Amino acid sequence: MSSHYAQEKDLSQAVRISWLGHAMFLLEDGAGHRLVTDPYGEGVGYTLPQVEADIVLVSHDHFDHANVSMVKGNPQVVSDPTPRDIDGVEIEGFATYHDGSAGKERGPNLVFRFRMQGLTFLHMGDIGHMLPDDLREALRGADVLFVPVGGTFTVDDAGAAELVAALAPRIAIPMHFRNAACAFPILTEEPFLARFPRVEKAGKNPVYISAGDLPEPTLVLVLDYLA
Repeated sequence: MSSHYAQEKDLSQAVRISWLGHAMFLLEDGAGHRLVTDPYGEGVGYTLPQVEADIVLVSHDHFDHANVSMVKGNPQVVSDPTPRDIDGVEIEGFATYHDGSAGKERGPNLVFRFRMQGLTFLHMGDIGHMLPDDLREALRGADVLFVPVGGTFTVDDAGAAELVAALAPRIAIPMHFRNAACAFPILTEEPFLARFPRVEKAGKNPVYISAGDLPEPTLVLVLDYLA
């Protein structure tokens, strides 16, 4: 059965989240904001989606996360940690690494925290390590966490589960895993899901998250890609 979060809600009360594949999501709210995270390029396996936005977040400059040119609408691109407010959407980046060797293997990575319609979101990009204590405390308690779970290029299922436990979001949405479209040599989502007692699957639908409908403790919410 599909998650009740897949049931359509008025965007004056909720944020609609569509997973377009890999680490790319489209978030829309009732104020007309359209925010895209980490747009991928050719070679990932997904069909490049037709998408328009006014804000694009880029966690790092690798081809599978920084294809800004595919996003229509002349969006403002955020690829540095400077805090800013874009038409009421508050955004801040936090410097991390793409690996467990302080960036020596795969370079830097930005974790983005942003707020839309009273909700706080965390997008972990391609994080490859556990968070230091001060950053963990600063980021703890978001409403929705987007976390990579596939390993090899990021934290693996165990590391992702540890991040979820440390950050204690209300909803955790896995990303950056192998499936029928993405043939990267990484894990599927299943090892990660097996670590949690509360998992819901939304199927091939967007999900609608509102401040008045947040689970506790953490729920893992699995989306099928829409690209």
